[in-house]
Amino acid sequence: MASWLNAAALSIIFGVIGNIVSFLVFLAPIPTFYTIYKKKTSDGFQSIPYIVGFSSAMLLLYYGFLKTNAVLIISINAVGCVIELAYLALFAFYASKREKILILRLLLIIDVGCYGLILSLTAFLLEGKQRINAVGWICAAFNIAVFAAPLSIMTKVVRSRSVKFMPFGLSFFLTLCATTWFFYGLLIKDMFIAVPNVIGFLLGIAQMILYMLYRNPKTQKDEAKEKQTNVTRHPCPTDTESTERTIRVEKSDAPNVSAQPVGVEKLDAPNIEIV
Repeated sequence: MASWLNAAALSIIFGVIGNIVSFLVFLAPIPTFYTIYKKKTSDGFQSIPYIVGFSSAMLLLYYGFLKTNAVLIISINAVGCVIELAYLALFAFYASKREKILILRLLLIIDVGCYGLILSLTAFLLEGKQRINAVGWICAAFNIAVFAAPLSIMTKVVRSRSVKFMPFGLSFFLTLCATTWFFYGLLIKDMFIAVPNVIGFLLGIAQMILYMLYRNPKTQKDEAKEKQTNVTRHPCPTDTESTERTIRVEKSDAPNVSAQPVGVEKLDAPNIEIV
């Protein structure tokens, strides 16, 4: 009994920490949307991560309602749905007409079509434990796909030898988030939550290792800049300067000759007598 109470208490602690860290992860894109607000355009940014994040939060919200004693899963994913919808609304507001149509299509296909299909099939064809397991498998597969999404960014980091597309803070909080939810799933014996977060933890560690390796790379551009700086600090003498220096050296090496006029010897003319 005591061990059960300890496990229950620990699961609540990890669940609360998971809620706090997940909330911080949900707030991570705020600088991006501040940039969009300042520029008054969302060109150059992608809406897909926010559409996928909204889908993930909705699926886990449905899974939380099917389970018993899953208040901590329901709470954070309800907040996540609201935040992701706010991001999408702001993104669409500053998007071009073409991008707005794309966002609408993706929302209809993924968040309405696919989610509605999952909801209908599991609600009418399955019941009880079978329904929970089916939705749990779908959530686990979806979360693994979400965790695997940064692989493309990791490949880009290796190729470009730059971490500007992979902030360390976000990688750290994603790793911490995966760790807390793994222990929460382990303590409540829910493998549909624990297993995907193992993959998330490993990928998060891999991202931080890459960040440490490529955080201060010396690119060819930087080397060229350094050379340019050195040339600016120690400029080569121009042709005029080098000529002047040569003349000065020649003058300093020459013997000190007096500038007085050279005396001309006066010759005595012969005394010629004119008759």
